[in-house]
Amino acid sequence: MVRTYQEALNFIHGRDRFKKAPTLERMRHFMALLGNPQEQLQMIHVAGTNGKGSTVAFLRDLLMADGQTVGTFTSPFITRFNERISRDGEPISDDELVALVQRVEPVVAQLDQELAEKGPTEFEIDTALMFCYFASHPVDTVVVEVGLGGLYDSTNIITPLVSVITTIGMDHMKILGDTIPKIAAQKAGIIKPNVPVVCGRLSADALAVMDQTAARQQTQVVALGRDYTVTNQPHEAWGERFAYRYAAWHWQHLQIDLLGPYQMDNAATALTAFITYQQLRHGAVTPATIRQGLAHTAWPGRFERLNDQPLIAIDGAHNEPAMVEMAALLRRHFATNEVYIVLAVLADKQYTQMVRTLLTVPNVHLIVTQFSGPGKRAAATPVELEEAVTVHDRVTMAADWPTALREALSKMSAEDLLLLTGSLYFISEVRHYFKDPDDPA
Repeated sequence: MVRTYQEALNFIHGRDRFKKAPTLERMRHFMALLGNPQEQLQMIHVAGTNGKGSTVAFLRDLLMADGQTVGTFTSPFITRFNERISRDGEPISDDELVALVQRVEPVVAQLDQELAEKGPTEFEIDTALMFCYFASHPVDTVVVEVGLGGLYDSTNIITPLVSVITTIGMDHMKILGDTIPKIAAQKAGIIKPNVPVVCGRLSADALAVMDQTAARQQTQVVALGRDYTVTNQPHEAWGERFAYRYAAWHWQHLQIDLLGPYQMDNAATALTAFITYQQLRHGAVTPATIRQGLAHTAWPGRFERLNDQPLIAIDGAHNEPAMVEMAALLRRHFATNEVYIVLAVLADKQYTQMVRTLLTVPNVHLIVTQFSGPGKRAAATPVELEEAVTVHDRVTMAADWPTALREALSKMSAEDLLLLTGSLYFISEVRHYFKDPDDPA
């Protein structure tokens, strides 16, 4: 019997992470035993290769600016597990998490007995905890982020009011498939009959999969670049500014505090989903709500400033599509600065290509390193990373990231940028160090 917060975390993290089967029957059975709490909720479902977290954050703040109470389910966490289940941006309390685990623990034990070695996974339990929490702590809207893929993700037992697919790129290929259409088909698995779909900036082959799936489900796709547009309106301040147009809605000079062209796409995708959702609920869409919601949005670990002079930032660009976006951001915003990058990624990522992509930016100096890695997942070692490129005078190696940090700080001037990037687990470690340097946890 779980009694303490640490015991609750041990129970959650002690489960298998992956026991994927091409079915949702186990999850449906699990939720039925818990009384199907998900059926009490009004939800927006968000899938995609990259941009899910930021899109969820923009949606949360748009809905809150409208006066709604908003639940969010996100992954992974940056500082503490509790962040994954939040209400109006406030993570679930330790005591509430313990109470939830106490509720699901006997049901998990029952399923373990029924299904032998095929009881609920860690993420299925996370999802169940979230559904139970928001059913017993009601909110107006729950924004649910898909864990992996879509079709067989444990969150996909829901029927949301709106489905969102942010981007499609090459990641988790061993699980989702090795081509864009195959990966798109997995993400399109969240499309439900008569539930409108909002897509971000997708390639033509990915969008074709969405349109075909939506047609079969008797619904329609609204896509960035085809049905709604975002136009960059550059300015000198931190963040991005853009014009937005969708059907009868158009606004100039919308401001966000998150940096990067892709964040404008994420904001526009969230805004379109918000408009669609409000129409279904007969809710209001006002310029004041839009401007307040977008300007307010912050998302830890997404080109987040940790220090101003010198400028130190972290970003969880954890796969090759994200590194392509990162390289574009650096060319656009930091072309006149020297950029020192400390990179640490998980071993199952395309680190060879990630290193090469960063080195296409001529003012980048790269220090490859490693971190401990979560659970059983290995981090790529510096030797593996350094072997990912031919001998290069802008790549060095450090045994661990604190050493890499010291090396970068010793070389850079006050006008330069130091960026720590790669795995979100690595970013979590770095952020904790900067935010709580005296906390040994």
